[in-house]
Amino acid sequence: MDSCKTRYPIVLVHGAGFRDLKWPVYWGRIPKALEDRGAELYYGLQDCWASTAANANALKERVAQILAETGAAKVNMIGHSKGGLEIRMAASSLGIGNQIASITTIATPHHGSKTVDKLLKAPNSLFNIAAFAVNNWIHIMGDNKPDFLAVCHGLSTRHMAEFNLNNPDHTGIFYQSYACVMSRPTADIHLSTANFIVNLLEGPNDGLVSVESAGWGEKRTLLKSVNRRGISHVDAIDLRRMRFSRKKAEGKVSDITDVYIALVEDLKRRGF
Repeated sequence: MDSCKTRYPIVLVHGAGFRDLKWPVYWGRIPKALEDRGAELYYGLQDCWASTAANANALKERVAQILAETGAAKVNMIGHSKGGLEIRMAASSLGIGNQIASITTIATPHHGSKTVDKLLKAPNSLFNIAAFAVNNWIHIMGDNKPDFLAVCHGLSTRHMAEFNLNNPDHTGIFYQSYACVMSRPTADIHLSTANFIVNLLEGPNDGLVSVESAGWGEKRTLLKSVNRRGISHVDAIDLRRMRFSRKKAEGKVSDITDVYIALVEDLKRRGF
């Protein structure tokens, strides 16, 4: 079966707070589903709590490695959450736009977060304490350049407005985005409080990123599950490694792996 055998290799780029490890796999069952259908997969391998700029530079080097290894002229890049911003920056500002055929972002905060804007009004001392703890722990876990403060400030609406001006879409790259939405706070116990707060400040969201903020590119898709639960930020990468439901309905998602299979099959049809 080669329905996902694209012209160019696929690079999966993780978001903040996680690293690309053999176990547990950040992308759940998704890699196997794609590889079983012929996809040639690689991973970003960037830090989990580094700044967007630092990780964009890491992705630039990673793409060069993949192209040298495969002999391919370009790659298709799929980024979840903050990873999508890092891909965009690498393509626009770091000179590798001609090495990328397509950029697909999943639940990426392209327009920042009003919730983060509110949090940033907290005393600097609290952020400094949190940054000290996170940076030291994550450095022990393998990050080269953890920068918790830069990550937080980088997700503000003001910063993202500047980011979007400074990182316009690269001509010749196909851009598309996917947004997710939880039906109610109790749909994901781990993101229930965040979903409630973000909903008050920004509207429908996946527990972290609002539907409005996630929209970017030529094609914009809102994912909705076949059941009443909805799709959370971590459901979007199959963190729980299970389908939502055995029921099927037109335009609704029963299993997140189906979304990625259809996504890559579409890239193949487009000649990427």
